[in-house]
Amino acid sequence: MTINEQDSMSTSPSASTAAAPPTILCVDDEPNILSSLRRLFRPHGYRVLTAESGAAGLALLEGEAVDLVISDMRMPHMDGAQFLAQVRQRWPGTMRLLLTGYADIQSILDAINQGEIYRYVTKPWDENDIVLVVRHALERRALEQEKQRLEALTASQNVQLQALNASLEAKVATRTQQLKQSHDEVQAANERLKATFVTTIKVFSNLIEMRGGKLAGHARRVAELARKLALALGLEGQEARDVFIAALLKDIGKLSLSDDVLELPASAWTGEQLAAFRKHPLRAEQLLMALDELRTVSVILRSQLERFDGGGFPDGLVGLAIPLGARILALASDYDGLQIGAMVQRSLRAEEARSLIYDSVGKRYDPAVVAAFRSIMDETEPPARDLTVLSGQLEPGMVLSRDLISRDGLMLLAAEHVLTARVIAQLLDFEGKNGGRLSIRVYAPPKDA
Repeated sequence: MTINEQDSMSTSPSASTAAAPPTILCVDDEPNILSSLRRLFRPHGYRVLTAESGAAGLALLEGEAVDLVISDMRMPHMDGAQFLAQVRQRWPGTMRLLLTGYADIQSILDAINQGEIYRYVTKPWDENDIVLVVRHALERRALEQEKQRLEALTASQNVQLQALNASLEAKVATRTQQLKQSHDEVQAANERLKATFVTTIKVFSNLIEMRGGKLAGHARRVAELARKLALALGLEGQEARDVFIAALLKDIGKLSLSDDVLELPASAWTGEQLAAFRKHPLRAEQLLMALDELRTVSVILRSQLERFDGGGFPDGLVGLAIPLGARILALASDYDGLQIGAMVQRSLRAEEARSLIYDSVGKRYDPAVVAAFRSIMDETEPPARDLTVLSGQLEPGMVLSRDLISRDGLMLLAAEHVLTARVIAQLLDFEGKNGGRLSIRVYAPPKDA
């Protein structure tokens, strides 16, 4: 038994760096058969190894990378079927061919079943046929290896893609949480800004009312009634808020009027004083025109003295041509003005003021606004969620349900203000210095607030 290796390219140093030629192992117990196979395949660029027995072939396979094995069927000690079966078990990627020189169907079936051979070739073989069979076998092996490589590459890339997706999902979740938190913070800041804006308007309204004693608390009461009318007429959100703010600022144009005009009721004015008074809506519009946030408010204030029948000022608008906010403000302002003596020479009772308003429906006032006013006056007050307490009963964490107003009509704190120990101490000190108790409306915030 001999082991021969024929490979003129294997000794070249540069060949090892190039693509290695396919390696074929020929196993046969007849040396002349091995020589014939070696001479046949060498011109085709194959690296040819030979072994004269199955055992020798297995030993050679343990140390060499072989692409294809050609084994004779009839060999002593270990026939081709047994040899190829071991090759399949230990080196399943190696292609296997069987040479058989006799018509033994059972032996061929054994080789097919046990060794899972690619093809079998009968002796004597046709050289072109066997070369073609070997080439096809090697091409199939190359395709299978490429398929395995691509599958492994795909599996590896899938793992990487899954890891990348998981990483991206985590990053997206983190970024989404950050954006949500930022959005919540911006929204909270915006709500605080809105609350501060309204509180500033209330403070400014108080400053306006300091011009005359009768006006203390007037704008605040008008604003509350105007807000209820706006909601009853279907306004909400920004529209209702504009009506509320317009009511708070309704007297801003009166800052230019003299004290005697402000102290006298409207029924006692001279013609010159009445003419000066009728200009205050225009001044109010001019004062607020530069503020985009109050552009709609300025339009309402301009039309607050218009009459539904067209006899008002400054534009003589008729009916629905008058902005709805101005129609609401006119009624709300007159209702409170009649009760504080700002329109006639005596203060009217609430029912007397209501009677005058009902008599002027369709003339001075919009019938729809009057209808909403009637419904508000007729409905019962819903149960309050808040309580009236004395300053000594205040506790940190309580929230003002209404603006805190002093006896002389000044707003000390705005509604929804959260009381702290410091603020409570200031209120107690204020009462001590001014010699009077405050009526404070508060509620306890929800436990999860």
